Amino acid sequence: MNYLQEIGQGILPWVLAHGVKVVAIVLIAFIAHRFVGVLIDRLIRRMVVSDRYLSKASEKKREDTLIRIFTVSANLTIWLLAALMVLQELGVAIGPLLAAAGIAGLAFGFGGQYLIRDLISGLFIIMENQYRIGDIVCFGDACGVVEDISLRMTTLRDMDGTVHHVPHGEIKTVSNLSKNFARVNLNIGVGYSSNLEQVIMVVNKVGLEMASDADWKDKIIKAPQFLRVNDFADSAIIIKIFGDTQPSLQWEVTGELRKRLKIAFDREGIEIPFPQRVVHQAKS
Repeated sequence: MNYLQEIGQGILPWVLAHGVKVVAIVLIAFIAHRFVGVLIDRLIRRMVVSDRYLSKASEKKREDTLIRIFTVSANLTIWLLAALMVLQELGVAIGPLLAAAGIAGLAFGFGGQYLIRDLISGLFIIMENQYRIGDIVCFGDACGVVEDISLRMTTLRDMDGTVHHVPHGEIKTVSNLSKNFARVNLNIGVGYSSNLEQVIMVVNKVGLEMASDADWKDKIIKAPQFLRVNDFADSAIIIKIFGDTQPSLQWEVTGELRKRLKIAFDREGIEIPFPQRVVHQAKS
């Protein structure tokens, strides 16, 4: 009984002096973690200046990306400071820990160069608004939808579902396939016996009808239209069709356009040729 009393007498002063502070630190950190996201969300939505060249959806992507990056950075800072304060209350001298961290940083300085390079490149990507969460981009051979952006790296998911984690320092060229607007760029072959004036009329008519269709008009900015004769191939005249769509919708619109063109060409008797080979048989 006396042993328990001694333990209680030893613990109680520590709990009153430090335990309450530890609980308060954790509680405050938890509350800050819960509300910092809301605060950053409101600040970013108010502070980001709208660009008249960007659509509302593009502006929202930009804001969501900034909110994500600042929220993650703020939460990391909150819990790191809370952990240092708790260690100090537990009697751990954080001064030597910080000094040891500095020495370790020097020891791993060579590797740290790559980390600093990634962070600086990430800052420029964010400030220049090169791409945002939800955009479709290509970094060299890696292409996909941007699922996440941190200060160090970008996470992409390609059409096969494969996730690519790309450090910002490794990004040399960014190809954004979904910024501001996208484009239908379709080459299609018609037979040499086709009447080109009729082909052009049918193509333009299909494009205009699609652009006025209730299911597609909100996805199309400029109706797909005949642009030029692009090439004389071995068995077909290649024509080019151009049109503008909302960001990321070029593949969907192009697929529907192909379907409608095939139906219209069949109805008008316009041939879409396929490669043919003529074999001459030698007389015996």
